[in-house]
Amino acid sequence: MIRPPWALLAEVTHACPLHCPYCSNPLQLVRRSAELGTADWARVLDEAGELGVVQAHISGGEPLLRPDLTEIVTAADRAGIYTQLVTSGVGLTANRLAELTTAGLNSVQLSVQDATPARSDHIAGRDSFDDKCRAAAIIREADLPFGLNIVLHRLNLDHLDDIIRLAVTWGADRVELANTQFYGWALRNRRALMPGQDQLAAARETVAAWQKRLGGVPELIWVLPDWADGVAKPCMGGWGTTSVTVAPDGTALPCPAASSIDGLDAPNVRDLPLRWIWEESAAFGRYRGTAWMPEPCRSCPSKETDFGGCRCQAYALTGDAARTDPACRLSPDHHLVQPTPGTAPLTYRMPQ
Repeated sequence: MIRPPWALLAEVTHACPLHCPYCSNPLQLVRRSAELGTADWARVLDEAGELGVVQAHISGGEPLLRPDLTEIVTAADRAGIYTQLVTSGVGLTANRLAELTTAGLNSVQLSVQDATPARSDHIAGRDSFDDKCRAAAIIREADLPFGLNIVLHRLNLDHLDDIIRLAVTWGADRVELANTQFYGWALRNRRALMPGQDQLAAARETVAAWQKRLGGVPELIWVLPDWADGVAKPCMGGWGTTSVTVAPDGTALPCPAASSIDGLDAPNVRDLPLRWIWEESAAFGRYRGTAWMPEPCRSCPSKETDFGGCRCQAYALTGDAARTDPACRLSPDHHLVQPTPGTAPLTYRMPQ
């Protein structure tokens, strides 16, 4: 029996005011004219609730760019789904947040790129740090659970002490220190973004010191990059086991980056019920479980734990989504994820 998913990532738009070089959005973005309408999202959320989803991350792009965001949150609340708004903070006002909270919004996750205006704005590709400061104050004033997300890479890891201090000053309840996963735009900009082992070791010590000092308030979440310790991380808790992503055009995916895999033939919620997509579609079943695995995964004692690692990372780096994730030290492709000493270019490409 296939267990139902407990989480939904609702990517309501790919439009975004920022242009971060590590962006997880696909290289080919969905145009605004192709986005699901309000009624479609209401139906999808209703189906998600019936399927067993209990939590939805309402994301993008920047979800605040959807004028019908309140109606989407209302539909999720009606379906009995806990909602978190994932936002850059650009465009968030006290009135807008009050409207969303009245509609049933349960929590907010705000992103920031670095601890100072100049550095954060440089990474974000536009002036936005002041918007984030205002958004943090608005979220705190609304007394909603407040998460702060920082994507870490070569350009900001050395500022981690200041970043954590900023999170404490802003009053975040939970701080996700998310080391960059190298696919999509991050893979294209890998040479500029990938840190060295010494940089990661220093950052890990900084986090440990802050965790001891803070005593869990706020909660600091730090995960060492999979390529750094040679241990593949389970793909979304296992492909097709935990979460379903619905892209702005209705494409349903087992993980946010799966649209990059050629030949996946991902189904669309415009055409098919979410339950059928989850339980019956070939795309969601392709890498579910362990029967699909090649060696060395097939005979590995960790196969029921890491599920062969990230399928999207395997595809991005080797061209074959069924290969062992190169992050694993046992992969014949492990050399592909090792930093190249002495390379630190100052430029990178940003999504447009």
